[in-house]
Amino acid sequence: MGLVYANLTLSNPVYPELLSIESRALVGSGALHLRIPKHLALQLKLKPLEDREVTLADGSKQLNPYAGPIQVKFQNRNAFVGAMIMGDEVLLGTIPMEDMDVVIHPATRELRVNPESPNIAMTQAKYARQGRF
Repeated sequence: MGLVYANLTLSNPVYPELLSIESRALVGSGALHLRIPKHLALQLKLKPLEDREVTLADGSKQLNPYAGPIQVKFQNRNAFVGAMIMGDEVLLGTIPMEDMDVVIHPATRELRVNPESPNIAMTQAKYARQGRF
């Protein structure tokens, strides 16, 4: 498919007086979390909440700081998520993508708002009725 990039706006809702940061992000459908480099975490005054063990592509493991909350905006969509502080570029994983209801268009390699719900983000909240599973 090739690499997919998108322009995101990142901000810290705890410090609304801070300016938001516009960033080009790699969109990773095989990644779970938002990942941001340390210099962006410092600019947004994100405080690490804990260290988390991360398994890298080569199978090795390392500890990385996990911080938040961070607000992610793409077009008319928003998400409030935690972020792994690591790497040298922003990586948008599937958790914030699902939260914003955005999809990767395979032919154009673009991140897009879900065409089935262009104005309001959708989600699914299915449950089992009492007595059923």
